[in-house]
Amino acid sequence: MKNLKKISTFILSALAISLFSSCTDTTDTFEVSSTEPVVLSDLAINKIELDAVNINNPALTLSWTTADYGQQASINYSVQMASDQAFTNAATVATVNGNNTVTLSVSELNAAAGSVGLSPFVWSTIYARVVSSIGTQNGLPVASNSVNFKVYPYFNYKFKDYYLVGNGTAPGWNNNDNNPALFRESGNSNQYYYIGYFKKASADFNEGRFKILESRGLWQPQWGVTENEGSDTVKPAGEMAGNPGTQSGDPGRFGVTASGYYKFTFNFSTKKYTMAAYDASAAPNFTGMEIQGSATTTKAMTKSAFDGHIWNLKSVRLVPGNLQFKTNTGAVWAGITQFSGIAKVNGGNIPVVVEDDYEIWFNDLDGSYIMIPLNL
Repeated sequence: MKNLKKISTFILSALAISLFSSCTDTTDTFEVSSTEPVVLSDLAINKIELDAVNINNPALTLSWTTADYGQQASINYSVQMASDQAFTNAATVATVNGNNTVTLSVSELNAAAGSVGLSPFVWSTIYARVVSSIGTQNGLPVASNSVNFKVYPYFNYKFKDYYLVGNGTAPGWNNNDNNPALFRESGNSNQYYYIGYFKKASADFNEGRFKILESRGLWQPQWGVTENEGSDTVKPAGEMAGNPGTQSGDPGRFGVTASGYYKFTFNFSTKKYTMAAYDASAAPNFTGMEIQGSATTTKAMTKSAFDGHIWNLKSVRLVPGNLQFKTNTGAVWAGITQFSGIAKVNGGNIPVVVEDDYEIWFNDLDGSYIMIPLNL
């Protein structure tokens, strides 16, 4: 009996070892290896002038060899462009899967040129390359050789602009009365804000209210809160809603609980807003503000009668060059980003990249500026 017991134990152990070995068999493991860089073909042309009229026409076709990661797997190709050969400011302008060619339209190539910082109406060199990768996580990326060509972009103002309306703001509920523009963060085109005075004339529930318009003179598109009017209790933060951005009916109203200075922010990516009190008690009160620089002749700005820290010019012709703000004290404020940004004392030069009539707003509380082309 003892021998039979030993034999049974031996058989069970052998079976366990066999089963463990079969479970840990790695003969079918999926392995990939890094590919050699794909080869991006030379271009048949080296100069492309982009036509602002026929924007859907094909402008550029790129083709390249196939990547080899050692397995039959899904291969991704990302087309990158940059203004320098080191691709320090590279932008991904197209992504394809399994194909070895891509054609960019006039508008797509023009947008790519703008994304890498090329100025409109100027011949500039742009560089292109293809980065291959594998799988849904874009593993083992490998960059190809680069090709370059000259491109002449047209101007593409890709931003949206927004305006205040409501009895808590300067124009009241008039949708076409020089409604103040909101300021846009230069590094995030979805983030807008406004620092300034908001009024609540009485304790009435409907006072101290405002909404956001996309176009002066039009009530839609408009943005507000998700609650309907009447149920739109003033909150320091919440969800945004828009007609027709998120719904077919008009949204509720933003608001303040007392007159004073506030910082209002809203983000079109997250659809969230905030409203917080702002301490403006130590801010200087300038009696004059003007613009100057190579982009314009010196012109005085108009001070808001509603909020003495807000200045604007309804329309001024600017040409390519630079621009600064100058106070009545002689201090010169400027930023370094086109169209919108934060100006600081002796902060450089605001670049003007295209000639047009501009609407300009400047906030001396924090140096925010926005320059809106009126005809582009």
